[in-house]
Amino acid sequence: MPFIELAQSPLAGNHVTRIYYREAGNGIPLIFLHGGWGYEIYPFDKQIDAFKEQHRIIIPDRSGYGRSARIASMSADFHQRAAEETIKFLDALHIDRAILWGHSDGSVIAVKMALMQPSRFFGIILEAFHYYRVKPASKGFFETMRGNPMNLGERVVDVLKRDHGEDDWLQIIEMNGAAWLQIAESSLNEKSDLYDGRLGELTTKAVFLHGKFDPRTEPDELAIVQSQLPRTPIHLIEEGKHSPHSERLAADETIKLATGFIQTCITI
Repeated sequence: MPFIELAQSPLAGNHVTRIYYREAGNGIPLIFLHGGWGYEIYPFDKQIDAFKEQHRIIIPDRSGYGRSARIASMSADFHQRAAEETIKFLDALHIDRAILWGHSDGSVIAVKMALMQPSRFFGIILEAFHYYRVKPASKGFFETMRGNPMNLGERVVDVLKRDHGEDDWLQIIEMNGAAWLQIAESSLNEKSDLYDGRLGELTTKAVFLHGKFDPRTEPDELAIVQSQLPRTPIHLIEEGKHSPHSERLAADETIKLATGFIQTCITI
């Protein structure tokens, strides 16, 4: 199984960490960044099949997740720390340029990576994007994650156990929920954003893929995003919820839209 050791990771408390990653295909690297529950709950199986003939697909487990090294805590700035870790991960694999596809927390991380190194990425696909630090409609959801993850449902818990292990899944889910609550509590106001006002500085070519019925989206969130990036397309996927890429009625649409976007970024 492919692992790579990083001498130092901000996400792992600036200590050594061991990152597990999946790899398939050949070609221009396409990096998938998972959300706050990890990879297995929302897998990119259909996208791997669709893109592996033309791309080297790499899917890392962030520190704390899946088969990667465990972490002791997750702070309110974990997205930035994860972005820095993922840059180090790409460096370790000698990947100079790539396409990013970030889902949920992964989409926040993808933007932060592109703000750090805009010329390193051909383009970024942002799915189930988060803009606001304070998300009232999701507060109860994050409280359940922090306080009683067993209430997420039997199917969800079974997958989380399989991904992170019987002894470790609770900790990573509790930490992620607590971190999101801390993000809200430390915000200056209810309209504070996750990018310190810098989203409009994004110069890397981007596209938003967003489920029309995503329960983690605030009512005016996408409108604010569009005002920050007026030339960046936002595709609302009619049958989509929080993970269009892995949903039966929405996955094919994400592949179609992503294929068209990638073709505008590079010559395949």
